[in-house]
Amino acid sequence: MRKLTRIVDLGGIMIGGGHPVVVQSMCNTDTRDVETTVTQIKALEKAGCEVVRVAVVDQTAAQAIADIKSQINIPLVADIHFDYRLALQSIASGCDGLRLNPGNIGAAYKVREVVVACQDRGIPIRIGVNAGSLDKSLADKFGGASAKALVESALEHVNILAAMNFNHLKISLKSSSVPITVEAYRLISDMVDYPLHVGVTEAGTMERGLIKSSLGLGILLAEGIGDTIRVSLTASPIEEVWAAYEILRGLGMRQYGAELISCPTCGRCEIDLIKTAQQVDHCLRQISAPIKVAVMGCVVNGPGEAREADIGVAGGREVGLLFKKGQIVRKVPENHLTEVLLAEIDALLKQEGQAVKAADKEEA
Repeated sequence: MRKLTRIVDLGGIMIGGGHPVVVQSMCNTDTRDVETTVTQIKALEKAGCEVVRVAVVDQTAAQAIADIKSQINIPLVADIHFDYRLALQSIASGCDGLRLNPGNIGAAYKVREVVVACQDRGIPIRIGVNAGSLDKSLADKFGGASAKALVESALEHVNILAAMNFNHLKISLKSSSVPITVEAYRLISDMVDYPLHVGVTEAGTMERGLIKSSLGLGILLAEGIGDTIRVSLTASPIEEVWAAYEILRGLGMRQYGAELISCPTCGRCEIDLIKTAQQVDHCLRQISAPIKVAVMGCVVNGPGEAREADIGVAGGREVGLLFKKGQIVRKVPENHLTEVLLAEIDALLKQEGQAVKAADKEEA
């Protein structure tokens, strides 16, 4: 069961309080390059991203937020480090939220100016503690960037804001270590009722990062911990959004986009299933409708899985049986399996009135 946290309104997106887990990502563009940043955010929107964050490295970047905001449709969070003036300009430019650690921006008057500006505009702050930038005194106290060190750091920042009567905030405590990340979130979840933004930071390349993120996020979300997530990958942020929804789908928490069921293949398989599955997967990632597709290789589990899917194929000797809504439609030669399956998916979605995002089928 999800832990019930207080609700934070982030640009009209409700986070916490039992609302669906929100999917976030971060641009890897130069925020000062408005055109490139907007292009990437629009691609993220199409992928299903619900909140996007941008790095604010200087005043030019902070001012660019105004132009970016005018061209996008999802809430925008400004990522601030050290300079409170960047936070103030980002707020003036219309950002929907801040990622900012108040203990890192200096004197109390600087923090208060930011707090007042956020209160005036109803802008939440995310306190984001990262093992890689943990204060040296805490690292020394706890013998490194341990879970307890991350929690104490977060609470120090929380207390600074609480002393100023500011509680419109979220918290994240991220490490590249799955065990440390999980322990830190478990600890703080028992101590506060603020919404938690969860993720394993610096998780790695696409393949390695998917494994670590799935482990960390899967454990926490299954325990009811987490109100918003980011899958951090050394890859395109579009991949982060896809991965986030796959993790949430696997836990039965969100249904967005196409689900692919495919078998690992064995000696019974008599078609090139790996190639077919990869081609189908490529195109399914362009679909926003919650459809279940099966690509199976033999007569043992194939027909059963294909019948349970909205549409699918089960392989035979150089042919595949095409299933739709549990019924066999026809046999399809192996060399036409991919194109026939994709055409049938397209027809099914149009028949059901689902919005289908353009898929470049020629690339498959």
